[in-house]
Parts: sequence; structure tokens; C-alpha cells
Amino acid sequence: MAAPPLSILFDLDGTVVDSKPGILASCSAALRSLGHRPDGLDVGNLIGPPLEEVLAEVLGRFGDDRVAEAVLAYRDHYGSAGFRETTVYPGLAAALDQLLTRKAKLYIATSKRRIFAEQILEHLGLIDRFAGVHGSEPGGALDRKADLIADVLRRHELSADRCLMVGDRRQDVEGARANDISTVGVLWGYGDRDELESAGVMQIAADPADLITIAKGHGEG
Repeated sequence: MAAPPLSILFDLDGTVVDSKPGILASCSAALRSLGHRPDGLDVGNLIGPPLEEVLAEVLGRFGDDRVAEAVLAYRDHYGSAGFRETTVYPGLAAALDQLLTRKAKLYIATSKRRIFAEQILEHLGLIDRFAGVHGSEPGGALDRKADLIADVLRRHELSADRCLMVGDRRQDVEGARANDISTVGVLWGYGDRDELESAGVMQIAADPADLITIAKGHGEG
């Protein structure tokens, strides 16, 4: 009997898309709404964790703890303008197409709100490449990457031993390992090799084309 198709779960920010400009713009808008001047703000090393953690860190630089208010202001700006400042990493769309040609099933598993992930993928013309788009939801039940990945496995009846998780930050690696999924860390995003290896990543992709070779190594359906 043939093995089931390989399922590949992709993080979004820093893996499929470069979302830093939009995230920076929305963080700046949130800070201004709370009376701060975000001059010189840099959030590149913060992209990846849940939004509440990111904004808590940013607000802490200003001695402010109004995280809930900042989250609301951020999402208001991001949903109307920030998401439009997102671009696809060079070579990523082509890699996705090659994976689909090899019969892999592709999914998004992101800490970003699902509705924003869908907006971005629609805007960039990528959404049809994915069999499912999953992210955090109101209420916080899927904020932890491990819980989100478990939910994706359950919803789509995926077998962990026929899955890969592709991401750029330690949360992607740790969440996948908690679900016994093989991990691939990418070097074109917001994390680096040291962070990924410290988290226990199994394989590293320096270029989107490397994903094809890695997928071949795990076998197709």
C-alpha cells in the first residue's frame, strides 16, 4: 500500500512571507494610539511569537503595560492597511508549486490571527496552494504553537510521521517537536541558525529550493 501524501505545515511570517514592514507599521500605529513616539522602532527580532508577547516587549521599552489596548489598536491597523505591506520571499512560490507537483499537501500553521493570514494569502495570490490555513483565534486556545499544530493534525486527520513543519523561529521547532513532527528551519526569515539548532531543529533550508530536496528525502505519497 502506498504511503499517504507528505503533509507540510508552513509558518507564515518569516517563512512564506516577509511581513516585517506591515508589522512594524502596525506596531508603530499601536504605540501612537497610546501616546508614544515609535521613532527608530525595530521589531525584526520579535516577529514569530504570539502578538501579545511581541507587544508586551515593545511596550516595556516605554514603561507601559497596556497590552490589551495595544493589541486592539494593532489589529485595527493591520486588518485595514498593515497586511498589504507583505511580500512573498523570492523563490518561495515556485518551491510551493514544485511541492504540489510532487503531490505534497500544504498547510499554514501561524501564530498570526487566521483571518489575517487568509487576507495576506489572498492578497498575494497564494491561498489556493494550501489545503488549510490555520492560525490563532479569539479566546487564545490556539495561541501556543504546539496547540495549533495539534489542532491542524486533528482537523485534517494527518499522521505526524508523514508531516514536516517548516518555520523560522524556535516556537515552530518546539511546537512541532511537541507533536512528534519532523522540523525544517529556514534561514531567510527572522530567526537564525543558532536559534533553530538550539531549539532542536532536524534540518536546515538556506534557500526555498532546499525544501524540494528535503521533501524528497522524506518520500512522497
